[in-house]
Amino acid sequence: MNFISKLLISAFAVLITAYFLDGVTIGNNQFYSGNFPEVNKFVTALLVAAVLAFLNTIVKPILTILSLPITFFTLGLFLLVINALIILFADKLVDGFKVDGFWTALWFSLVLSLVSGILEMFSGKKESKKDE
Repeated sequence: MNFISKLLISAFAVLITAYFLDGVTIGNNQFYSGNFPEVNKFVTALLVAAVLAFLNTIVKPILTILSLPITFFTLGLFLLVINALIILFADKLVDGFKVDGFWTALWFSLVLSLVSGILEMFSGKKESKKDE
């Protein structure tokens, strides 16, 4: 249940971020062809959130390890480049999700992190400490 709630929060964060950034478009996809464009956009955002979760789990650690010297010399700023590359990769994988370029993907990753954090803060879920 925790994964589903985080996925839904991420989907809303993708919708909100795409609304505020000019170079990001969420549109029609091949999985839902109904009469309601808002539902179609939400399904696309849900797919983007799922693909980003997968890429952040599988691809990002590999890229981080491979780019460890560059990340070290840039004091961690190269991780922003890795985030932007993952956003661009999600653009290629998800039908209906379009990012205009690298700088837009960089801004999208920064704003998405901020919006996701705010939505998770207001979601009402509190982490409980386990008893020892």
